[in-house]
Amino acid sequence: MDQVIDAPLKKTPLNARHRALGGKMVPFGGWDMPVEYSGITAEHTAVRERAGLFDVSHMGQIEIAGKDALAALQTIACNDASKLQVGQAQLSGLLTPSGTFVDDLLVYRLANQHFLLVVNASHIAHDYAHMAERVASFDTALVDASSRYALLAVQGPRAIEILQPLTAVDLESVKYYWFTHGEVANVRATMSRTGYTGEDGFEIFVPPQSADRLWQAITEAGRDAGLIPCGLGARDTLRLEAGMRLHGNDIDETTTALEAGLGWIVGWNKGDFVGAEALRKQKADGITRKLVGFEVRERGIARQGYDVYIGDARAGQVTSGTQTPHLKKAIGMAYLPTAHTAAGSEFDIDIRGRRTRAAVVPMPFYKRPGHP
Repeated sequence: MDQVIDAPLKKTPLNARHRALGGKMVPFGGWDMPVEYSGITAEHTAVRERAGLFDVSHMGQIEIAGKDALAALQTIACNDASKLQVGQAQLSGLLTPSGTFVDDLLVYRLANQHFLLVVNASHIAHDYAHMAERVASFDTALVDASSRYALLAVQGPRAIEILQPLTAVDLESVKYYWFTHGEVANVRATMSRTGYTGEDGFEIFVPPQSADRLWQAITEAGRDAGLIPCGLGARDTLRLEAGMRLHGNDIDETTTALEAGLGWIVGWNKGDFVGAEALRKQKADGITRKLVGFEVRERGIARQGYDVYIGDARAGQVTSGTQTPHLKKAIGMAYLPTAHTAAGSEFDIDIRGRRTRAAVVPMPFYKRPGHP
């Protein structure tokens, strides 16, 4: 029998920097990534109160350009990209014909017929193959451009204060989910007012060879403002507080956009796209289950995979769950039958063999001050 050899973990251009900083490295989506430096609670708190610096260079970048780029994108992604102006971004999804998630992604309109798609790290090859098969008949080019980009994220209420001295671009003028081009610390960059934390901030695309120089410049600029390096652990607790779905946990090929509460990323009035027929039928017929946020009302922390019960009947599993550092509550997400999804509805979670009471609460659990 042939010996199975695991592929070596991929490394971002900042791998040596993480190790020098004492980052705790773990495998994640085929990458060697820092899960924490000073501790998840400390890093989470820094982002909520001051600022944190993340390496998200493991994310994939796929570009689509050419005469039919918009038409091709409209077919393969569920949101309506025709509504984007150049310089604007949107959340979208790659769906199966059943309306379930191949992946979620961010779509950036670089030019009228040129788009940058940011996909999840472990799905780059799979997403590319999924898209390539469906755009073959269009006059367009699809390129896995992941090796061209490193991606740093500065997140938190002091993000602009920290970044502004490093660039001539007026960062305040960049609206939420818009982006611009310029230099940051003399590094050619695309600066996007987006993030996965629920805080204000920027995600900065730069050439890989410039990533460490920019990391050091941002670290120095943010020292007096309390910026610290942050890992994947804090990124996960932050996104959960903000009610942001995680592919592989809260959305996957078994969950539709409507069931996940993501009907707002569907271009209902655009033409045909992969999954459109199934979603339109589901919208007309009504869904039978829905993703909800919950708080644990008794002692215990609900983790991913824990069974959920309504009465004596098993009703599903926790998709994400943690003790949140900022809100100081045990929160999570789970799919429940629609009859039990109203705020205040109670159910039980099996936490290590003990039925523990939880209740449905509105999402997001946390909304930053002043954000609409």
